[in-house]
Amino acid sequence: MKNNSYSGEAIIRKAFYRSVIAITVFGIAAFAIYHFTRQQPETAAITEQDIEGPVLTQQAPEQIPAIRFTDITDQAGINFVHINGAYGERLLPETMTGGGGFLDYDNDGDQDIILINATYWPDQAQQEKPTSRLYDNDGNGNFTDVSEATGTAINSYGMGVAVADYDNDGWDDVYITTLHRNYLLHNEQGRFVDVSEASGAAGFDEEWSTAAVFFDFDNDSDLDLFVANYIEWSPEINMEIDFRVTGIGKSYSTPTHYAGARSRLFRNEGDGTFTDISLSSGVHLPGKALAATAVDYDHDGLLDIFVANDTVQNFLFQNKGDGKFEEVGALEGIAFNTKGEATGAMGMDTAWFRNDVDLGVVIGNFANEMSSLFVTVDGKTPFADEALLEGLGADSRLALTFGVFFFDYDLDGRLDLLQANGHLENEINKVQPSQHYEQPVQLFWNCKGETCNNRFILVENTGDLSTPVVGRGASYADIDSDGDLDVMITQPDRQTKLYRNDQNTGHHWLRIVLEGSPDNKNAIGAIVELTVAGVTQRRLITSGRSFLSQIELPLTFGLGSATKVDSLLITWPNGQQQSVTIDQVDQQITIKQSTA
Repeated sequence: MKNNSYSGEAIIRKAFYRSVIAITVFGIAAFAIYHFTRQQPETAAITEQDIEGPVLTQQAPEQIPAIRFTDITDQAGINFVHINGAYGERLLPETMTGGGGFLDYDNDGDQDIILINATYWPDQAQQEKPTSRLYDNDGNGNFTDVSEATGTAINSYGMGVAVADYDNDGWDDVYITTLHRNYLLHNEQGRFVDVSEASGAAGFDEEWSTAAVFFDFDNDSDLDLFVANYIEWSPEINMEIDFRVTGIGKSYSTPTHYAGARSRLFRNEGDGTFTDISLSSGVHLPGKALAATAVDYDHDGLLDIFVANDTVQNFLFQNKGDGKFEEVGALEGIAFNTKGEATGAMGMDTAWFRNDVDLGVVIGNFANEMSSLFVTVDGKTPFADEALLEGLGADSRLALTFGVFFFDYDLDGRLDLLQANGHLENEINKVQPSQHYEQPVQLFWNCKGETCNNRFILVENTGDLSTPVVGRGASYADIDSDGDLDVMITQPDRQTKLYRNDQNTGHHWLRIVLEGSPDNKNAIGAIVELTVAGVTQRRLITSGRSFLSQIELPLTFGLGSATKVDSLLITWPNGQQQSVTIDQVDQQITIKQSTA
């Protein structure tokens, strides 16, 4: 049954909006010759158009909490400046790089930071060798660079990162995707050893990898690895295209100029090695993948793979349970937008954001394309794109969104939404006055009650988070052990930003760390259902979210004003269910899988 925040009257109102929006969307289609970098000739002239979306009258909602995020980057000791090697040739990877995220690499109970760097191009004079960096957290949000001492100072043209304990030794390992071969770093009690080649998970020199997801697709209790690949690219192909835009000149070419690449699936053999089963499993299809995540959307006990593709249809690989996957994106309703078109899909996240049975899949898209919000109906497919109905559509249309995730920033028990935005062209404003290279991070508050026509409401003042950035990767963690969630945004060729959540709502919270037994120590794939005041929140532990990013593995539940948890139910990755009694809130607890 759905959360009763929406009454029958509200449901009727939503149905009316559906009709209005359907008519309006057809009108918009005539004007939606969107951004200059989408399917344009090699010399493109750009004209600015005013595209008016549907207007839904917004009643006065429940009071949006006045919460500020404070930029503590320098104060916290994060001195990382990303290098993309740009020197005027407009090589496409320069626009996409810049992943990062959170992990507890030293098992001290707090969230440390890893940031993935790119490097200079081979024909550039190099004054230095940029490397990825690891920062150790003292537990209070103060960080120390420990990259050299831990073996994480890697020089490569890096992209993204995924974290998991793939060999079940109790220490979180790191997988780094790059423009060429990838890196698997085995954590040996706080120091990392490169086992990329020995493990069989390095990939190939000619493949541009982006997202990576650890998950157990075959339910054998060890973590397999899905690696998303983008396009078939080389500097020579890029320079031959020589893409130019009137008013700017030489510009970054679009992915429509390149053939799509095929992603890979590596099966964990349980002995520290992986076997490439991409062909036999059915995932080896040409796409242009920038994000991926694993969720059991059809409730059959098997994790499926969602893939966000840039300018071609999104994929949904349905797990058939026999080592095979079937691509069902179009059939299940997530392949295209409401006009039946592929979008410039970048980042992705999934959640039960309504606190009911409906799974939502949010995808950040290119400029002049609203974000997609695919949602099941009563827990069943096909998905329907409800970005407009839920208030996300119009406010997300102008932004060029990369990182995106659900999180409860005000701890009221409802999942809010954050989008990290930033353009590819630093001079885009010359030819499109509505566009800017630097763009504000967008925070959407999840509204509740009869006064809310829309669920997601754009928060206008978020403190330093409102300052425009060139957003790429976006992740969150509780870095200072105060229960609320802090945010990190990466930027290409700029300093990464760390924002402290300074909420003072007085809301209560509960943080949960799961420990699987005997295998899958991270409990990736587990679902935790927490019920407070008759409302059930559902969370999934997963390693693949946002854009090129790793979000912390511990789960945070906002409790609002409640001081008592009615029930807590864990469904472990192997299907075992375990109920846990919670006697106290405002704490982090570790729950070990019962062996009974």
